[in-house]
Amino acid sequence: MNAPLPHALAQSLDADSLKLFQPGRIGDIEIANRVVMAPLTRCRADEAAGDIPGSALNVEYYRQRSNAGLIISEGTQVSPLGKGYMATPGIYSEAQVEGWKPITQAVHAAGSKIVAQIWHVGRITHPDLTGGAQPVAPSAIAAKVVAYTRNGKVEAPVPHALTLDEIAEVVAQFRRAAANAIRAGFDGVEIHGANGYLVDQFLRDGANQRTDAYGGSIENRCRFALEVVDAVVAEIGAGRVGIRLSPVTPANDLSDSHPQALFGHLVEQLDQRGIAFLHVVEGATGGPRDLPGFDYAGARQAFKGIYIANNGYDRQMAIDAVESGRADAVAFGRQYIANPDLVQRLKQGAALNQPDPQTFYTPGPVGYTDYPVL
Repeated sequence: MNAPLPHALAQSLDADSLKLFQPGRIGDIEIANRVVMAPLTRCRADEAAGDIPGSALNVEYYRQRSNAGLIISEGTQVSPLGKGYMATPGIYSEAQVEGWKPITQAVHAAGSKIVAQIWHVGRITHPDLTGGAQPVAPSAIAAKVVAYTRNGKVEAPVPHALTLDEIAEVVAQFRRAAANAIRAGFDGVEIHGANGYLVDQFLRDGANQRTDAYGGSIENRCRFALEVVDAVVAEIGAGRVGIRLSPVTPANDLSDSHPQALFGHLVEQLDQRGIAFLHVVEGATGGPRDLPGFDYAGARQAFKGIYIANNGYDRQMAIDAVESGRADAVAFGRQYIANPDLVQRLKQGAALNQPDPQTFYTPGPVGYTDYPVL
């Protein structure tokens, strides 16, 4: 007579039949499951050496979490001026490219895939972080935020409004970053178009008050984002490109008067370009999901690529979203900080470790590589 299966094992066997835990494809990238590790700023690059990733600690952090079908790296700046936080990695120098290689190799050896989130923070920075250079933005409007620097908390200054030539150079920086990401062993890139950073600043009229081809109408305000997408696609192919959007989040003091019209148009344009995925923060980043102003189901229908849902999902919400087709995959952020073995825990319905916000951005292994596994 067979003994009954332990509860956790029975849960796991049942979970194998759920779409969330089954293999899939994101553009040209084959994935082992539909659980995505969201991009997570951890501020543990080697800043003194030039914002270089790839320490043994960095490698171990990503290796531990390689149960995800897809890992989206922490935001990695496309230029020195794109940096907004202490000890965040870049992907514009040869040393940075070399630094990323052991990370991507470790992730692949553990059976996962990884894309680089490439970003430029725009006005959300301070000269203390950019080598003394003034921050840049679509318009000379300061964000009501503080930057954390070696000199403590400082208010973000009024940024320099980018000229047309400077805009073209930033687009080229994104393109070079995408090429560098592939050279570093990444499977693709995610363009950071969310959370009040530079691409988002061009999109939303709370920060963009230009009167030229990059401001005013919705079409004009989408121009920079689409030029970045087109440049990156031309460099590495649409099947390896995604973008992160947050249509209604107030993060980093940003807003828009008509988010539905704006992001509805943008999603249609992105769909025409055939990119691999749309990664959408539903609601306020890290906050309430029920903010009005945007139809996520409509965006999911309008975009024929992979729709990755994000923001406050728990196990049952994620299972329901993927089973129903409301999302193709679900990204988890803070849960991945505290649970390196998150996929196994979700499969088994096991309890989750709680993350410690006090160690999110502090140097060293505490709160980084020391969370327990099952």
